[in-house]
Amino acid sequence: MTMDRLFATPIISVLLCILLLSGCGQNTQPLPVLGSFNQDFSLINQDGQIVTLATFNDKIYITDFFFTTCPTICPIMKTQMTRAYEAFVDNPKILLLSHTIDPDHDTVEVLHDFAQRLEIKTSKWQMVTGPKSIIYPLAKNYMLEVVESSKAPGGYIHSGSFCLIDANRNIRGYYNGTDSAEVDQLIKDIGRLQGEK
Repeated sequence: MTMDRLFATPIISVLLCILLLSGCGQNTQPLPVLGSFNQDFSLINQDGQIVTLATFNDKIYITDFFFTTCPTICPIMKTQMTRAYEAFVDNPKILLLSHTIDPDHDTVEVLHDFAQRLEIKTSKWQMVTGPKSIIYPLAKNYMLEVVESSKAPGGYIHSGSFCLIDANRNIRGYYNGTDSAEVDQLIKDIGRLQGEK
C-alpha cells in the first residue's frame, strides 16, 4: 500500500461516516407546519353516513379532491392513494378522506360502487359528497385548487396533490398524487408523524 492510499483510507472512512450520519439526521427533523385546518363540515360518505371534522379527531389523515369520471389524473391518484391505504389499513390512527368535486354525478350510490371496486373499508377511507358550496371552500382551506372549466377534460381543473394533516389538524405536507416516489415519501412522513410527541 502506498503512503497516499494509507492516508486516504481513514479520510474516506471519516467522510463516509459523516455522510451517513447527516443522512440519518434528516429523518429526525420534524415535518414543517404549513398551515392549519379547522373548518367544520358535514358531508355524506359512500355508505350514506354523515362525516364531519370530528370524524378525524386525534387522527392523522390524508385528503384529496377527485371525481369518478375524471379522464386524466384521478385514476392514477386513486392507484397511489390505494398504496397509502394498504400501508396503514390496520392502523386505526391513520385515515383517508377523498372529496368528489362533481357531486351532481357522484352520488352516494356512485361513490359506493366506486369504493367497492377499490375494495376499501369505509372506516379507513371516507369518500364524501355534498354541496359544492361546502366542498369547494374546503379545498381552498386545504390550499388545494378546484375549478369548474368547460375547457378542461371532464369539466374540472383540480389539484393532483395529497394533503397530509396531523392529529392536531396541522397541514404537514403536500405530495404529488400521480408520482409513486412522492407517495413513498408520504408513507414515510406519516411514520415520522406517528413518532412525534
